Amino acid sequence: MAQIKLAGISKVFGKTTVIPPLDLEIAKGEFVVFVGPSGSGKSTLLRMIAGLEEGSGGRISIEGKDVTATPCGDRGLAMVFQSYALYPHMTVKQNMAFPLEMAGEAKASIDRRIEEAAHILDLTRFLERRPSQLSGGQRQRVAIGRAIVRNPTAFLFDEPLSNLDAALRGSMRLEIMKLHQQLGATMIYVTHDQVEAMTMADRIVVLNHGKIEQVGTPQELYERPANLLVAEFIGAPRMNRIEGEVAAALGAATIGVRPEHIRIVEESGSWPATVELIENLGAESHVHALSHVAGALVVRLPGLPRVNVGDKIGLSPTEGFIHRFDREGKALR
Repeated sequence: MAQIKLAGISKVFGKTTVIPPLDLEIAKGEFVVFVGPSGSGKSTLLRMIAGLEEGSGGRISIEGKDVTATPCGDRGLAMVFQSYALYPHMTVKQNMAFPLEMAGEAKASIDRRIEEAAHILDLTRFLERRPSQLSGGQRQRVAIGRAIVRNPTAFLFDEPLSNLDAALRGSMRLEIMKLHQQLGATMIYVTHDQVEAMTMADRIVVLNHGKIEQVGTPQELYERPANLLVAEFIGAPRMNRIEGEVAAALGAATIGVRPEHIRIVEESGSWPATVELIENLGAESHVHALSHVAGALVVRLPGLPRVNVGDKIGLSPTEGFIHRFDREGKALR
């Protein structure tokens, strides 16, 4: 386990500042997720921590030791990429052994580490197979196993589940969460998927154009977003955004209400609306409605709704769950 600290770290490509100077501290054993829209700088920041990308300024320290100029291979970190990067002509065991053999580890030590990692990842029965004989999820577990055998001070994941289908992504999320609990290791995980961020993280770092918009637990970001960008990025379906007279009446330029915090009431409710579309997801439904007062709105309901397309309804926000933002998008408390 390692404490990782970034102090004024920055990245400039030519005349373009990709990451303005930022500070961040990651505690020992913490699972931190970098999340943000495409081009937000999350992968670049991860690669700078790993030593794969040279910073333009600032300092990176691991366990109090300055590693800013330390080569990637000497930082004690293990990285798992979106692509599995497995050697197709090698067996699972040979793929996992390769980095240790290159480091000159003794065979007995290599065998022991592989046996332990294979047991943790349920790969023991696949050790003599080649990557082409494995499923996508199994290949990803091999890539993680190759990282585990190195006994790294921290694991760095760069969108490792992006190539998997939805069902497999869900099961692999659980595998990685269990792995974190078993190893107690420091983990930094990059994703553009806010569902992964919300379900996996101890803390989430929301990035936008290389700047940290907010750092906090999933619940903190959901309940108390620092600005409109965070508010709309966290939560699914995304937060309803309402401007104009409705927002002004509450002393804000914009207000936000999450779909689960809007109730369908009589037509005389706060915001009269017409049902335009209903998404039935089984356990819940998303009702899309248009209000001449509040605009387009989404309401999240359990089970099947008791309304139909074309119905005239009233919508009412739940008291205490209306988020207010100023003209710059900053939260008003």
